[in-house]
Amino acid sequence: MSGPRGVDPAARAAELVGLFASPPAAFGTISGVGSAAVPEPFRSLLDHESHMTVAMERHHGGPVTLRVVAESEAPDGRYAREILLVGPAGRVVQFGIVRIDLRVVDEATAARIRAAAEPLGRILLEAGVLCSVGDVALLEIVPGPHLAPFVGPRPTFGRVAAIAFDGRPAVELLEIAAGG
Repeated sequence: MSGPRGVDPAARAAELVGLFASPPAAFGTISGVGSAAVPEPFRSLLDHESHMTVAMERHHGGPVTLRVVAESEAPDGRYAREILLVGPAGRVVQFGIVRIDLRVVDEATAARIRAAAEPLGRILLEAGVLCSVGDVALLEIVPGPHLAPFVGPRPTFGRVAAIAFDGRPAVELLEIAAGG
């Protein structure tokens, strides 16, 4: 997979990180990497154009639950949140930052997203929102003091991606696997 032509994936990630990590350098070090540099099981978990909720549930053998760390909503209708997905065994399996333009979904779907009770991927799939995941770029992350409490201190891998609803840009994502 590859992200938008000419756009540095680490810069895309840094923009999202800056929404919640202060200073952003406390998040850790983020570098764009090619698919061949990402070992399994990380490559299978990250290098695709599907919802991470589905990939994590398949990999971990059951439903994941959402834990919101922080959230914000801008006057322009963009809602952002820093999240953890917790696997069936009760441990964190993914850290993420998502920014979504709530103006492109109906009110019921926007309310479900704001309620922060379930993963975004599940909400979108159940709402029947015609969406496509794209602009995927893989990352290597060395956690700093902001990220390490969630995923541990060891280097890990993640991705930045975008989701379009009915062809309209709607979501920006940073998704980081916690362990394998």
